[in-house]
Amino acid sequence: MTDRLTSFKLLCCLLLASSLLLPCLVHAEGTLVSAGLGFEFASGKYGTGAKTDSIYVPLTVALYPTERLGFSLEIPYVYRSNSAANTGVFLGGGAAMHGQKSAAATTGAGLGSGSMSTAKAGSSDRSQSGVGDLIARVGYLLVPEGEVMPGIRPHLLVKFPTADEDKALGTGAFDEGFGVELFKRLGNWYTFAEAGYTWQGKSSLLPLKNYLSFNAGAGRSFGENFLPLLIVKGSTAPIEGSSDLLELRLKLKYLATAQTGIEGYLAKGITRNSPDYGSGLAIFYDF
Repeated sequence: MTDRLTSFKLLCCLLLASSLLLPCLVHAEGTLVSAGLGFEFASGKYGTGAKTDSIYVPLTVALYPTERLGFSLEIPYVYRSNSAANTGVFLGGGAAMHGQKSAAATTGAGLGSGSMSTAKAGSSDRSQSGVGDLIARVGYLLVPEGEVMPGIRPHLLVKFPTADEDKALGTGAFDEGFGVELFKRLGNWYTFAEAGYTWQGKSSLLPLKNYLSFNAGAGRSFGENFLPLLIVKGSTAPIEGSSDLLELRLKLKYLATAQTGIEGYLAKGITRNSPDYGSGLAIFYDF
């Protein structure tokens, strides 16, 4: 098992290196670059006695050298009203690749930058903010969508521990994960389902666990530009002693122009360690 995990980590690092070198290796013509800026808010007690409000502001840059292959890098800024809980699992996993060229792009089974955690003694009642954990992803459309066959898109991700562990903005460890998404359009209806697995690194503060995650939804398009979706999003417990995570989201996608997309969502947590409620707004532009 250790050898397999080491091989997987090596593969993730090679894929990341390729994503960084790719802009220099591919011809600009036919290559799509997409940039997005988001704002996500979540609030809840997460099984503790104190309410924690969190803000996650991700800057995402994605590169599509071909119709099937895509790379992305997510650079977040994080604010937390206190350090009683780290809500990173449900923040920052919104979408791996948002380019309008890939309307059914990978949605991010890795779920973001950490899990519920506790800061060092004496700091749990103070607000904290700073750069979060960087997340690099690579996805490939293995099977294009057909008349009967759904599209199949696997992806890999690596989370870099750039967030301050002492402020409970991250776990202070590398994570690696993979996921597979299936998506299908049926007339005006759009459906998708995704499952993934994340290997969490070791933390000096947290009993982290590897976890399974899932993300599924369906929606009906109105015209060419507007798509509302109902989404269920969850994972097994990411740390010892926590509950499984589960929330419902109502998401709205709007194509404002041929190059500009706007997304927003409202969320309601279901389980004890999920946020009580949340919301988000993001805008993406294809160059």
